[in-house]
Amino acid sequence: MSMIKRLFCGLLATAMCLAGATHFTMTATYAAIVPDYLPMHTEIVYVSGVLEILGGLGLLVPATRRLAAWGLVALLIAVLPANINQAMHNLQPPGLEMSPTMLWVRLPLQLVLIAWAWWMTRPDGPRA
Repeated sequence: MSMIKRLFCGLLATAMCLAGATHFTMTATYAAIVPDYLPMHTEIVYVSGVLEILGGLGLLVPATRRLAAWGLVALLIAVLPANINQAMHNLQPPGLEMSPTMLWVRLPLQLVLIAWAWWMTRPDGPRA
């Protein structure tokens, strides 16, 4: 793995672990943006937090890196409806207040995270 990719892998792993941890310290904040059509908001927040932490840790282990990265791609796509729900309804739960503009700007940033995780699924070195 190139030094640049290793650096970005470490940054993504750190970001995912930290974000996952906040699902346990700010549970109600995240539960408030889960769309109403989904059941068990608190449980969804806990599960997504565990998966973010596991995905982040998995990125740090070469043997699990690709699987963890694919898992993060799937997870980041799965949580996108919560971010869309927050932007569409201007949800401002305590601890996660943002301007309406920032709620919409955040959506393309989610796509950047998805692309970043996808990059970690790609094999290193030149293709044969």
